[in-house]
Amino acid sequence: MRRPDPAIVVPALVACAGVALLALWMSGSPGLALELRLPAESGAPSQAAAPEPAVDLRGFFARGEGSPAPLGADWPCFRGANLDAVSAETVPLARRWPADGPPAAWSVPVADGYAGPAIAVGRLYLLDYDEQARADVLRCLSPADGREIWRRGYHVYIESNHGWSRTTPAVSGGLVVTLGPKCHVLCADAVTGEFRWGIDLVARYGATIPPWYTGQCPLIDRGRAILAPGGKALLVAVDAQSGQTVWETPNPDGWAMTHSSIVPMELAGRRMYVYCADRGVVGADAETGALLWRSTAWTVPMANAPSPVIVGDGRIFLSGGYGAGCGMFRVEPSGDAFALRELWRLPASKFGSEQHTPVLYGGRLFGVREDGQLVCLDLEGNVLWTSGRMHRFGDKGRGPYLAADGMLIVLSGEGELSLVEATGEAFRPLARAKVLPGREAWAPLALSGGRLIVRDNGVMKCLDLRASPAGGAP
Repeated sequence: MRRPDPAIVVPALVACAGVALLALWMSGSPGLALELRLPAESGAPSQAAAPEPAVDLRGFFARGEGSPAPLGADWPCFRGANLDAVSAETVPLARRWPADGPPAAWSVPVADGYAGPAIAVGRLYLLDYDEQARADVLRCLSPADGREIWRRGYHVYIESNHGWSRTTPAVSGGLVVTLGPKCHVLCADAVTGEFRWGIDLVARYGATIPPWYTGQCPLIDRGRAILAPGGKALLVAVDAQSGQTVWETPNPDGWAMTHSSIVPMELAGRRMYVYCADRGVVGADAETGALLWRSTAWTVPMANAPSPVIVGDGRIFLSGGYGAGCGMFRVEPSGDAFALRELWRLPASKFGSEQHTPVLYGGRLFGVREDGQLVCLDLEGNVLWTSGRMHRFGDKGRGPYLAADGMLIVLSGEGELSLVEATGEAFRPLARAKVLPGREAWAPLALSGGRLIVRDNGVMKCLDLRASPAGGAP
């Protein structure tokens, strides 16, 4: 008898097995568990679902040989002193560079991650991760030469999932506050590094660690640390000196933490905190924490990272990646409370930012959309210009940017730094140079005294952007 041809039999058996598995799955049979596995880029860290051991946030301390050295105006938190990624300094910046880019004052190694620097009281602060010690580490460095002044850390095991740390410290009133990858809040003396207090947001509030770990940057406002844990409290205010809870915002819908950060807003004589949670956007009273308004009119389907941009006159500009696009909304009085009304919206093909928060500068909105093009919008939602297909700023537009001295300073995810005129008339590039090896250079920038702090997944540099007396390159 002739042997069956394996080229026919094997595929047939595989097909039959596939049909059987599909039938079992559709029947809901408890005897077979099928698990949908997302790519690593889309899934939450596997260890987040397991109970976490208690972390001693007092941790450890080590002193270095660095010394404080003021450079210029402080950049004390995420997006700078005014939370808008706009430098108010009058230091003239170069409009062109040598072929190899602006000079680097110093360079130091950093761990795999996207945490941004903060600069205050003559010191640079960075939340890093020490893989060998298995510890979150708050590093205090000299802005002049990058040498470490001190470091304070606590032991917590974290598996790398597109890096570890990805938040910027907040410095105010002699204190520095950090929010670690697994929702650990640390407060230390900004000068000495002495431990002041700490909170585990998962243990205290039942916070859910977001996919790719915590991306929300802490805010210190009017002597209080403002955080958005989700879980038992949507937002919380903590006295920055004592660590005692001042208020908690109810979370009636069980909304969870995202990578977006909290932004203060003044409206109708009231100060409120605006926050994009996982299933909507909210406003909480700054004095009491009361929930003033919440809306599901704006959500981002996967990872909500950009923060709200406060435009004025009650307007809030919101943007996101993964096809979310962008839109302008207005918070309006509604009886004794407020309501959010949509003014206009644009699809992702026009503009949408996956990671970084757009910059409002000169009455226009600037940002890098998901195809890597730099875009300028007016406040009515009109696209004034795009950089075009020949002038892209990295893969998926994941690199950071800020505004200073009439220009946009844009870093691509591949480590190319660009200067572009911040005008609504047309795209006008001024300079471009490779400044980092460029493996996911996604961390927020910081600018002080004309020195720009940039980093990728291995090195942090201080670049001198100051103009020479002749107005050219330094």
